[in-house]
Amino acid sequence: MNSESGESTSSKHLKFVVPSTSILLLLSDNSSEIPNSREVGASPPTMTAADDAKTTRNTTARLAAEILMAKGLGYVVPTPKQKRNLVVAFAERNMIVYGKAFDIVRLSGQVDLDDLQEVERCLEHVTLYEIKSTAKGLGSDFKGYFFAVTAAELLVSQSLKSRFKFIFVNTKTKTHLELSLSQMFARAKGIYPTWSILF
Repeated sequence: MNSESGESTSSKHLKFVVPSTSILLLLSDNSSEIPNSREVGASPPTMTAADDAKTTRNTTARLAAEILMAKGLGYVVPTPKQKRNLVVAFAERNMIVYGKAFDIVRLSGQVDLDDLQEVERCLEHVTLYEIKSTAKGLGSDFKGYFFAVTAAELLVSQSLKSRFKFIFVNTKTKTHLELSLSQMFARAKGIYPTWSILF
């Protein structure tokens, strides 16, 4: 606060929750393009009232999950019990997973997600995904897509490595794109750190 304006300099009423801090990314079409210093930390593009915001995101994310499951590629939306089993199974291997950091899983073999012991035995057949969905008229490379990544998603991605990916789904064209954390940052045209603040 500015003391010259008579406002209090105390910050005791402010709560900064670092784990929920997100960053905003803008995808390019060139995987070798690295954002320059002017783009990292610069002012992000203006987001319109409901431009992939929470209410719209929840709707498009559900539709995106349905699109992925309909493709018959092994994508499954886990139930709350199945999510708990996955969290426990990864924890047994010292891999930290936050339940809200993933939306869907992909199975490369037969795995009963309701059976914790089977999940633990067959964990190499399970990959977790965070869905980033949009209904905009984007190309299959998602160039120009502007989205947020939470700290929890970043932490889980770093912990699970190849067992966690981001999946981009266009609910308008039904196309999708899988990217690892490193691939996603390599594609980023701009990175804009943000803070989440609660009054």
